[in-house]
Amino acid sequence: MTNEINNATKPSSEEDGAFLHSCMYFTTNRLSRAITRLADDAFAVTGLAPAYGYLVRLVIANPGITQKELSEKLYITPSTLTRFIDKLEGKQLVERHVQGKTVLVYPTEKGTAMKETLREASKRLKAAYVAKLGKELADMLTSMQESSSELLEN
Repeated sequence: MTNEINNATKPSSEEDGAFLHSCMYFTTNRLSRAITRLADDAFAVTGLAPAYGYLVRLVIANPGITQKELSEKLYITPSTLTRFIDKLEGKQLVERHVQGKTVLVYPTEKGTAMKETLREASKRLKAAYVAKLGKELADMLTSMQESSSELLEN
């Protein structure tokens, strides 16, 4: 009888949410929120959200890159990329040039001037997560996420 009472008052894994800790969807989103906080802190000095910072870095490294290439490299939809570029054009960091049906994206002088600041923000981000996870785990986790993403997307 005592076991029945203890079992009746003990929450099940459904009630206490234990199942969430073995769910890739939940744990990936939790990790995403944690790394986003670190990234936001690291990129705060740039005045840009991390996604915008990485976009500008790609454009600086590849002047005249197509919107299609950017969309593919950043794993975002073309419509999302268009909104990003609109915002960055408004900040005068990039500019678009249309050649036929192709849209090419170039850094502006102001955008190019941010190159080192953006690289340093990326380095701060990596240093922050390496400090918390250790280099080996950080590298392994990054590699596993990359390969897992590839498998799930195909």
